[in-house]
Amino acid sequence: MDAIHINKTRIFPKTKYNIEDFEILTTVLSALKWREHNGKITMFTDSAGYEYYAENNLLSLWDGGVSVSLNAMPDINSDMFWAGGKIFALGQCSAPVAMIDTDFIVWAPLAFDNLPALTVIHSEDIYPDVYPPREHFKMKSGYRFDKDWNWSKRPLNTAFTVIKSEELLQYYTKSAMDFMQNAEDADDNLTYMVFAEQRLLAMCADKMGVEVKELSNLENLFRDGERYFTHIWGMKQQMRDNGRLRYDFCMRCLNRIKRDFPHMIDILKKIDCLKGYF
Repeated sequence: MDAIHINKTRIFPKTKYNIEDFEILTTVLSALKWREHNGKITMFTDSAGYEYYAENNLLSLWDGGVSVSLNAMPDINSDMFWAGGKIFALGQCSAPVAMIDTDFIVWAPLAFDNLPALTVIHSEDIYPDVYPPREHFKMKSGYRFDKDWNWSKRPLNTAFTVIKSEELLQYYTKSAMDFMQNAEDADDNLTYMVFAEQRLLAMCADKMGVEVKELSNLENLFRDGERYFTHIWGMKQQMRDNGRLRYDFCMRCLNRIKRDFPHMIDILKKIDCLKGYF
C-alpha cells in the first residue's frame, strides 16, 4: 500500500531549518522499513523541508518522491495547528493510503486486505484537559459543529493511520481543514490541534458508519515487548533532557541501519548532527 510522510517546517527568523538527530534516524528507518515490507512511500513537505533533504542527500529515502505541495497550504494559525500539514497532505491523496509520522516505524508486513475502512494505531481516553467539550472552542461567526458528531467517541491517534474509504478521507480532511480555518486565534497549542487531527477523525468515521480497527494500545507501545511498531513521541523530551538516553537511542538506530541498510551509512556520516556518532 502507498504511504505518506509529512513534514511541515516552521522557520523562525534568523534560524536555519534543522532536524534533530533522533528524528533523522527514525525517519530513515520509517521510510526504508515501509519500503522493505509494505509498499511505496512519498514525502509531503515544503520548500525548506525539500532543501534540507536535498542538502543532506536524503531525497532517495522516498521512492514515491518528495512533494513540496505544503507550500500551498491555506493560511491557518501554525502555533495552534502545528500538525495541520498532516491533514492538508492527506487531503491531496486518494484512498487507500497509509499515513505515517516520521517518528513511527512499522517493522513488519501488514495484511492490508484484512483491514477495514479505517485503521489506527490506538484510540485515546477523553481526558478533559486534552479533549474538552464543545463549549471550549471559540469559532468564527457562521461556523457550526455538525449536529451528528458524537462527542463521546474515543479519539483516534493518527501516528499511523490507514484509510481505505475515499469518502471518509475526503469528509474528514474537509471537516478538519474547515475547523482549523474557522477557529479563533487562541493561546492553545494542544486542544484545538488534537480535536482537528484525532477527535474529529473518530467523529467522522462514526457519522459515516465506518468500522475502526486499532492495531495496538498505549501499554504495548511503551513496553519493550512491542515488536511490530515503534513510536518515539513520548520519549523525545526525555532524550532532549538526558544525553545518555539520547546517545544510546541514536546508536541503536544506527546499528539497525548499518545491519539492514548499509548503503545509508556514508550518507548519514556527512550530516552535521550525526557526525558525533561515528
